[in-house]
Amino acid sequence: MPDLDPEPQPEPHAAQPGPTVDWQPDPPAGTPLRPPGGPASPGGPASPGGDPAAGATASVGAAHESPAAGDRFAHRPPGYPSALVWLRAGIVRDWRGVLGAFLATWFYVPLALVAAVWGGLALGLYGLVAGGTQSDEAVPALLRDAPLVGPLLEAFVARSGGVVGGFAGFALGALVGFLAILVLPWRSAFDEPANLFTGLAGMVIAAGLVGLLYTVGRVLLEPWLLGVSGARQLSRREAERLRPLLSDCAARLGLPGEPRLLIEDDPVLANARAYARHVVVSTAVLDCTDEEIAALLSHELVHWRTGDEVTSAFIRGVGLPLVLVHALPAWLMRRFPHPATDFVVFLFFWPVLLTMRYVVLPCHRRDVRAAEYRADAGAVLAGHREGMRSMLERRRSFETGRSGWDEAVCATHPPSELRLDRLDRPVPDPTTERAATARGLDELFGGTTTTAVGSRRALLVVGALVLVSCLGGGLTTAQWAFFRPQAAVGDYFAALADHDGPEALDQLTPDVRAALGDTGQLARMVTAKDYRPPTDVSVTGVERDGDEAVATVAYTLAGQKLTAELPLRRDDSAVLGLFHRWHIDAAPATLTLPGGPAPLTVNGVPAPTGAEETGVAVPLLPGAYTVAGESNALSETAPRVVYVVPGQQSVSGAELTPTLRPEAQAAAERSVRSYLDGCAAQAVATPQGCPFRYYTGGSTVKKIAWKITRYPTIELTLTGPATARVSTSYEAQGSAQATGSTVGYFGTTPFTENETFGVSGVLSVVDGTLTFQPGDD
Repeated sequence: MPDLDPEPQPEPHAAQPGPTVDWQPDPPAGTPLRPPGGPASPGGPASPGGDPAAGATASVGAAHESPAAGDRFAHRPPGYPSALVWLRAGIVRDWRGVLGAFLATWFYVPLALVAAVWGGLALGLYGLVAGGTQSDEAVPALLRDAPLVGPLLEAFVARSGGVVGGFAGFALGALVGFLAILVLPWRSAFDEPANLFTGLAGMVIAAGLVGLLYTVGRVLLEPWLLGVSGARQLSRREAERLRPLLSDCAARLGLPGEPRLLIEDDPVLANARAYARHVVVSTAVLDCTDEEIAALLSHELVHWRTGDEVTSAFIRGVGLPLVLVHALPAWLMRRFPHPATDFVVFLFFWPVLLTMRYVVLPCHRRDVRAAEYRADAGAVLAGHREGMRSMLERRRSFETGRSGWDEAVCATHPPSELRLDRLDRPVPDPTTERAATARGLDELFGGTTTTAVGSRRALLVVGALVLVSCLGGGLTTAQWAFFRPQAAVGDYFAALADHDGPEALDQLTPDVRAALGDTGQLARMVTAKDYRPPTDVSVTGVERDGDEAVATVAYTLAGQKLTAELPLRRDDSAVLGLFHRWHIDAAPATLTLPGGPAPLTVNGVPAPTGAEETGVAVPLLPGAYTVAGESNALSETAPRVVYVVPGQQSVSGAELTPTLRPEAQAAAERSVRSYLDGCAAQAVATPQGCPFRYYTGGSTVKKIAWKITRYPTIELTLTGPATARVSTSYEAQGSAQATGSTVGYFGTTPFTENETFGVSGVLSVVDGTLTFQPGDD
């Protein structure tokens, strides 16, 4: 079974008697360990009565039964000042295994293998066809015409062009397909290099968090998992045989405590395995000698003390998605061991199997084999060299040949012959060289640092974690406070409340601002004192879809509580390479005003002029605006208030109608009378530009005088804010009397004639004064 299997299972070589353990990492920085209490008899545990080991055994048992030992988190191994140090020591030990699991899982290596194969096959097929059909064009004309060389090259290309093209196409397609899966998730980093850092940081944090949660969960659930896998409590007879041996071995290794010992029913395979909190042996171990059992337990105690299972769990947690997928084919091949089954399983799961075999396992198995050597050395330092030798000799008899990759790169255990060879290395005799043995145990468990929490390495790790946490917390706080969609909406309405037109416009997307053109006039309308912004603004909800969002806003305008929806868009560019701002993606509402020469004003700001036929469009931000027309001596225009709600596209209600001033009628009549008086002052029969005349009938007028006997009543009709049409109805016409004499054939004849007339023309404002200009309508 592969090491990445999340469930506790025997080793694939469990049929070979001997100590086994999965995923052994390097030992952590340890704590001072007392030397073993004394020698033990080669055949079994130390006997009471003067033997120092007996006292050590008793002290170990007392320590194991003490309440303090039971209070330790998850019954962790002794020598670690806290559970944090224990977990940290296991987590940071095997960086190669963690790196391999991280790269293989979080960079989608199985998917990259699939893309590589399909890309290679596609381009390989194309290269095969193209190389076989277009080989004539592959040789340049200069070489093709060369004697001997040309025919030789043509023959080579004609007969091997397809093969070469196929191989080249497959290699290129495989490379492109593999790199495509690795590069595509980082395509945003091409525009913003900071995305590469943030993406990697996010992946590392996610992988570390998953690995940590998985490790803690495995440690806490270990009793239940072992119970499900078949481990049970020892019976009275089994405990009487094994517990004294375990206590003696713990004492010889300088451990002030020991793990919980469980057993599984397997009368054939003599096997043992160390977990984070337990050591599990098989019932077949009971058939071994005490010396062999003591060597086996010493071996497993070293694994337990150095926290190898913690490292194993953390690496499995980092690669948990890959581990879970790999568990299915591993179980199928283990449950149904047949070549046909293996072939079908490989056909469906080959990317995962190859990733595990050639990426993940090689990165970790080197440390696993080193842990086995370390555990063997611990058994020797405990005084059980011969028992260890006996177990390894028995294991060697079951070994068969394996492939070079499995044996040299992926093997969980070194070859038994090499382990036996290391047993022959000289070590201190625990019965006579206690100080040297203590130093050896001290080196085995990683040094004599009693303050592992305060060690430089621990301080660096803790400092880095604190720095990352503070940085992450600060970035998260900044993101929450300044770079959420709610923040953009809040800044938008806050700028409107402050009459800050430029700042409000800055909250719009660049595309919207570009479409507005010159925004100075719009900003001045918001800055004016007559502008009334929405009040009591609150964001009641935000629906986000990727880089787009819709915010629901509640507000008060003109005394009414209203709601509106505002679309938002997140910027492609990032502030400081980390934060993406949100902007309002709604264009200002459009107010259509009448065109003409006399411009209107919005909040006192002159509106742009336009053609009288089409009018002019004025953009407005949310709020209340006062639209007013021109006022002069002739007319006045009552202002109107226009309300613009957020998200509105067009605004109506600004149809302004000028009205005639009451005093304009009297002023117009005075102007008309002055005009008529000027006409009457002309002593001619036909006053120039006047509404009345005397018809002579062909006679010569010798002397004539005009007198206005009744002034006409005029009517004014506004044709614009500064012009009005002047007219006279038939009933309101005036009259003028002409007196004088005519000279004819019969002499001079006096006359008196009354003429009725009406007045028409245009009354306009010139330099603030009403001026009448006679003329037709």
